[in-house]
Parts: sequence; C-alpha cells; structure tokens
Amino acid sequence: MGLVSGLVLLPLAPLRGTIWVAERLAEYAEEQLDDERAARRLLIDAEAALERGDLSEAEFDRIEDELLDRIEVVQAGKEVMI
Repeated sequence: MGLVSGLVLLPLAPLRGTIWVAERLAEYAEEQLDDERAARRLLIDAEAALERGDLSEAEFDRIEDELLDRIEVVQAGKEVMI
C-alpha cells in the first residue's frame, strides 16, 4: 500500500478492524454450532441447572431436545464426510 492510499484509507482503519473482528466472531460461532462437544457440555450444564432447580422440567425438555437434535446433525455430518 502506497503512502497516499494509506493516508486516504486511514480513517477507515477502525471500520476494517471492526469487520475483521466480526468475521472472526462469526467463524467462532459457526465452529461452536457444529461442535458436538459444546452441545454435550451445554446438555450437562442444563442437567445441573435442572437439579439445582434453575430450570423447570418443561424448559429442560425443550433444551434437551434442541441439543440432542444438534448433536444428531453434527454426527450425521461427520458420517457424510467419511
């Protein structure tokens, strides 16, 4: 990048930095959504919350169904890749 273009684009540096951070966060979020271990950890956390009384049985059932579906999707994706 030349001196002139560097000076002209300097005011956009914070915006470009923000975009870069947003892209990294999006990548991380995608990894977490596909991560079977993360879903299993959340399931364990939900079970603990149920035992503590922080969640009702209905709330736990809803969360459990969503997490088990997520785990199933990840496992199906792994089978397709093999």
